[in-house]
Amino acid sequence: MSYNVEEMSWSDARNLLRKWRDDNERKSDDVMQLWDNVLSSKQSKLGNERHLVLEQVIIAALDCNRIETAEHCVSILSAEFPGSLRIQKYRSMLLEALERYDDALDELEQIIRKDETNAAPRKRKVAILKTQGRNAEAIKELCDYMKIFMSDQEGWHELCNLYLAEGEYAKAAFCMEELLLHNPHSHLIHQRLADIRYTMGGLDNIEMAKTHYCKAVKLNVNNLRALYGLFLCCGHISNSKLVIGKRKEAQKLAQWAMAQIQARTQPTAKDTKGAIKTGKSKAAGCEDELQALEQAFGGLDVGKVAN
Repeated sequence: MSYNVEEMSWSDARNLLRKWRDDNERKSDDVMQLWDNVLSSKQSKLGNERHLVLEQVIIAALDCNRIETAEHCVSILSAEFPGSLRIQKYRSMLLEALERYDDALDELEQIIRKDETNAAPRKRKVAILKTQGRNAEAIKELCDYMKIFMSDQEGWHELCNLYLAEGEYAKAAFCMEELLLHNPHSHLIHQRLADIRYTMGGLDNIEMAKTHYCKAVKLNVNNLRALYGLFLCCGHISNSKLVIGKRKEAQKLAQWAMAQIQARTQPTAKDTKGAIKTGKSKAAGCEDELQALEQAFGGLDVGKVAN
């Protein structure tokens, strides 16, 4: 931490925590330093921000495995807001940190029964199931969540990851197609959908992968992964039993993709000139290593074998 905590006033510490909250920065270690050295004994001066600071400290304490501090802050908030679902969520997070997963799931179930439109406890439930390695249950829970919150792009990404972990490539592709509806101009989504289709195999999937790789390259010409994928797809198509017109088109596209890859990976003239001196020194070092290897292996011509 670049700040001198010992010389900070309580108002400076409060303003710093407020700035981190506004910027959505966790900075858990720094938050705990400010709490221990400045704010823990000045809670009464925080005014309306006191509860926000306590919530911020709870998250930081859980991140830093400061369980006692988190319990203390949760108990303060629970005493002031005994029926709050928000505080109940923090209690479930505390139980999760203690690895009391069943109790944490019970707390989350209570929140969901009281407020079915609350997305946060449903996400935490999926996270706990995933932590326990119960991917099938996590997928079922996340599918139920996506039926209610269909526009949650992070949910579709997570569901795709879970399906990929289980080898359900067709369902993972469906998740990426849903994401394309929300963000059709993202080259990364097109690229990932193409990766999945390529992994599934078969000419139909390869052609679909080629289409999405082309779209990814069109949206971002510097996407090397998409260029390599496009080259591989065209290689499969050109060696397939499709009509000769499609094979010739694939060959031309493969040549173009390789030219683009080489143009982006080969060093420029300036880089080549700058690397001549270092290259000579490396070459001299390699010759010394080759001589040492030849002596070690009884005069074997290592240079010819390497070439």
